Amino acid sequence: MSRLHGWLVVDKPVGPTSAAVVGRLRHALRAGGHGRVRIGHGGTLDPLASGVLPVALGEATKLAGHLLNGPKAYRFTIRFGTATATGDAEGAVTATTAARPDRASLAAILPRFAGTIRQRPPAFSAVKLGGRPAHARARAGEAVTLPERSVTIHALALEAFDGETATLAVRCSKGTYVRSLAADLAAAAGTLGHVAMLRRTAAGPFAEEDALPLDKAVQLVHGPAPEQALLPLAAGLDDIPVMAVSPADAALLKAGRRIADPEAKPGLHLATLGPVPVALVEVSHGDIRVVRGLNME
Repeated sequence: MSRLHGWLVVDKPVGPTSAAVVGRLRHALRAGGHGRVRIGHGGTLDPLASGVLPVALGEATKLAGHLLNGPKAYRFTIRFGTATATGDAEGAVTATTAARPDRASLAAILPRFAGTIRQRPPAFSAVKLGGRPAHARARAGEAVTLPERSVTIHALALEAFDGETATLAVRCSKGTYVRSLAADLAAAAGTLGHVAMLRRTAAGPFAEEDALPLDKAVQLVHGPAPEQALLPLAAGLDDIPVMAVSPADAALLKAGRRIADPEAKPGLHLATLGPVPVALVEVSHGDIRVVRGLNME
C-alpha cells in the first residue's frame, strides 16, 4: 500500500480544470515511480478561477467530503455595466447598461448581504436539475432557472474600486456562488455586473500560505520523496478534536465495531492510536461509531 496519505494544497492557476490539476499530479506520481495512489480534490474551482485547491492523497480521500462542508474565502472583481450568460468573463454578453455605482453607494449595500441570505445558483453551475447538471442543460440551449437557497456570508469587504470595477473579499458557507453574489450586488447597486476575476483564498483550514504553485507541486510529487510535500491527514480536520484510543479499541474500530466512552464529548472526533489516525468517529451518549475507517498501515 502507498505510504502517501495527506493533503497537497495547490495554488491552481487560471486555465486548467480542477480535474486536470489532479490528472497532472497523478501522472507525475506514476512517472516518478510511486505507483497507483488514490487522489482527488476537495472542492472544484472553475477554470477561470485561481487559488487554493486542496488535493487529497491516499486515506485523505475518505475525508475530502468533510472538507467540502467547510467555509470558503474568495477575492473577486466585479466588472460593472455588463451581464453575461455564465456570470463571468467567459460567457456571452446578455445585457448592458451605462449605470455605474459610486464607491459610497456600493459600500452602503454590503451589510444587506451579511449573514444568511437567499441566493439563486447560476444556470451554468453543477447543481443538478432533473438528474442533470444545470450547466449541461444550459449549454444545450434549455432555459434554466434554479430555485433559490440559503447560504451564509460570514464577512464581506470592499477592497478596491475604480468606477468600472470593484474588488471584494468574502468568507462564506459551502454552496455559495460568487457569480450569483456579484450579480446580486450589482443589481442592488442599480447596475449589471459579472465576475472578471475570482481567486479562492481559503478552503476549510487551508489558506494561500499553505498552497504550492502547480508546477512546483508536480515537481515535488515526481521526485524521490513526495511525502515531504504533504500536510498530514489530520490537517484537513483542524476543527475536529483528536481522541486517543487503546490498541484494543483501535482494533475494534478498524473492524467497524462500536466502542464506549462515557466521558467522550458528543460530536465528530479523529480517533488515533499514538500518532496514527484510525478512524473518523462520531460520539453520541458515550457510544462511539465509525464514520470513516482509515488504513494508514
